[in-house]
Amino acid sequence: MSDENLQPVFQIQRVYLKDMSLEQPNSPAIFLEQEAPTIEVSLDVGAEGIAEGIYESTVTITVTAKVKDKVAFLVEGKQAGIFEARNIPAEQMDPLLGIGCPNIVYPYLRANIADVISRAGFPPVHLAEINFEAFYAQRQQAMAQAATTPAQ
Repeated sequence: MSDENLQPVFQIQRVYLKDMSLEQPNSPAIFLEQEAPTIEVSLDVGAEGIAEGIYESTVTITVTAKVKDKVAFLVEGKQAGIFEARNIPAEQMDPLLGIGCPNIVYPYLRANIADVISRAGFPPVHLAEINFEAFYAQRQQAMAQAATTPAQ
């Protein structure tokens, strides 16, 4: 084997919008409301191997806007990327897929969600930057706690 084959490789193969949905259950009446909506955002990330050295990383965001107790809109988007990752040390793969890849994919999802919301007739919602390193650490901690907590 040559030294070149042992060099770490990390490349973006493709970034794509995997899923996008919009619901406006109270339209058109919701457009007559004068009150600003409250916004709730939920986040999830995932990764899976799809071939030797090829991984899909996904970021899913759900944005729910409510005026009083009525849903103005609900948008769910899933942005994905296909990444080549070879000769990466095993202890670095999980953080790469849980932090590095979502950092690449998220800006695309953020733009797509803002676009869908504005096309639906609402003022755009500009999602904040996300610290995927902190999100990853929280998930690791939650999984560790779940593993040590006895089932009831």
